[in-house]
Amino acid sequence: MKRSMRETVFRVVILLVGLTIAHLGVTLFLLADLGADPFNVFVQGVYRSLSELMGWSALTHGKTHIMLCFLIIIVLLFVDRSYIKIGTILCMICGGPIIDLFTRALAFLALGERTLVFKIVVLAIGCAVLAYGMTIVIKSDAGTGPNDLVAVVISDKLHKKFSIVRIIVDFSFVIIGFLLGGSFGIGTIICAFLVGPVAGVFLPVNEKLIGKLLRNIV
Repeated sequence: MKRSMRETVFRVVILLVGLTIAHLGVTLFLLADLGADPFNVFVQGVYRSLSELMGWSALTHGKTHIMLCFLIIIVLLFVDRSYIKIGTILCMICGGPIIDLFTRALAFLALGERTLVFKIVVLAIGCAVLAYGMTIVIKSDAGTGPNDLVAVVISDKLHKKFSIVRIIVDFSFVIIGFLLGGSFGIGTIICAFLVGPVAGVFLPVNEKLIGKLLRNIV
């Protein structure tokens, strides 16, 4: 069913709200400094491997992240192009600047000198906020971040629970990233176990809320 321009615009707005919330969670996760999220362990591993094997001096972690996201999009275009929408590209473009903004705004937390328990609490809150924002992005149905698309497509195609698939996908990223030279910490494992189940709880909730909101607006 073809959507009107009005509905498409509102879905994109909802996606951007979810994207902002998700990246607030990512920022809290990063401030805890207890390891990268699973996808970025994979990115880090690929980046280090390419840098060492091919000596690509112009390559950076950020450029590697974008490159891998585009590769995921290209692969999924062959699987089912209906998953790739305008929001997928927005997630790639807006994520970095949003994190930079929140990093400056939350710099006062200065977690470097905090206790491990405090850092884990902040990290857990960050993972929960990330999961909640991510479900808004997914249920806006305007597109999904490239790394989240892997779990979304697999869970849809195999008719498996998103929460279980997300854990499997995250640990796959961690294992491959580690074998390629990426590093991780306790926060990586917490993220891999926590984000999927929390998202699994909020997905049906946000589906109802977004559906109701769109019916009232559109």
